[in-house]
Amino acid sequence: MNRVNLAIIGGGLVGASLALALQAGAKARGWKIMLIEPFAPGDTYQPSYDARSSALSFGTRQIYERLGLWQAIYRRAEPIRQIHVSDRGRFGVTRLTALEEGVPALGYVVENAWLGQCLWQALDPEVVSWRVPSEVTHMQVLEDGYRLTLNDDTSLDCDLAVLADGGRSGLREQLGIGVRRRPYDQSALIANISPSQPHEGLAFERFTDDGPMALLPLPDNRCALVWTRQGMDAKRLAQIDDRSFLKELQGVFGYRLGTLQQVGARHLYPLTLVEAEEQVRSHLVVLGNAAHALHPIAGQGFNLSLRDVQALADTLLASQAPLGDFATLQRYREAQRPDQDLTVGFSDKVTRLFGSSQPLVAAGRNLGLLGLDLLPPAKRWFARQAMGLGTRADVQG
Repeated sequence: MNRVNLAIIGGGLVGASLALALQAGAKARGWKIMLIEPFAPGDTYQPSYDARSSALSFGTRQIYERLGLWQAIYRRAEPIRQIHVSDRGRFGVTRLTALEEGVPALGYVVENAWLGQCLWQALDPEVVSWRVPSEVTHMQVLEDGYRLTLNDDTSLDCDLAVLADGGRSGLREQLGIGVRRRPYDQSALIANISPSQPHEGLAFERFTDDGPMALLPLPDNRCALVWTRQGMDAKRLAQIDDRSFLKELQGVFGYRLGTLQQVGARHLYPLTLVEAEEQVRSHLVVLGNAAHALHPIAGQGFNLSLRDVQALADTLLASQAPLGDFATLQRYREAQRPDQDLTVGFSDKVTRLFGSSQPLVAAGRNLGLLGLDLLPPAKRWFARQAMGLGTRADVQG
């Protein structure tokens, strides 16, 4: 029977970031960390026009700088220097700029494959080992941890198990951890776009009566599109030919980046706000999308998860109690609760406010955008939320 101190179930961006955040402290304590992941990380980075990407907030940059990884990530990161927020067909608009906020960039857009490659290469095999391709099929509670049964019928015991296996976590359900679901009755269409004009680090958040849209700058003058539409309409947009799709997108987005010339593969994701009713138990933590899956339009999901990762690592490494101690895990949960509540609430309210086509709501948000541009304190608060600094008093933006 094998035993490790910490088993991270899910070796994606969240799980690998936790391993890295714990790595130095784990080495000093003699801890062994196991990452269990069904998909093997690639040995090399392969650039692709259609690569999926994530918007990393300025706060996320600061965390990866602390972990010594930012220099590697930045080689393929596109800075967001301005965010243009508008409501289609109405006069309300606000602009956030890195210059006004006193930061080099409001955020960065990075291909997930590149971020993953940087993380995996930074892991020390003396501390962090992999079981890949491998899946956990069953979790048994022990007095001092968990026994994990893997899909090759082997078992692994651990002092602390971390569920980081995504929003559709079957293990979360198996353990009887309930979830709160708030369906948005929308799907997000994700694709990469090439405009005729340079994007120059400008990101767009555009709100329409049919749903919100984000266009984020990528390397090689591509843009990452997140277009939220009602279910059947989203399916139609995913299926029409490229020329028809670009024509319809151009009609909604306009010509701020010139002509939209190329679209890559289109992917659809049904949207539901999901929150786990428990994030910690004795010897167990639920992390990442398994803990909270947010609407992508506000770009907050991964950034919130990374702040959870850093808070969890700091709490575990500061504790003198045995790994998996419930009181220690509760301290982590209570410390992160304000950040999670604020970020989930901010994301949900933005989604519902800007997803409504009711005239009174539309007029109110239009005035709100105008007010943001005119009232520096309100704009500053909005900017700090967008940069992932909303509850962090320790950070000077």
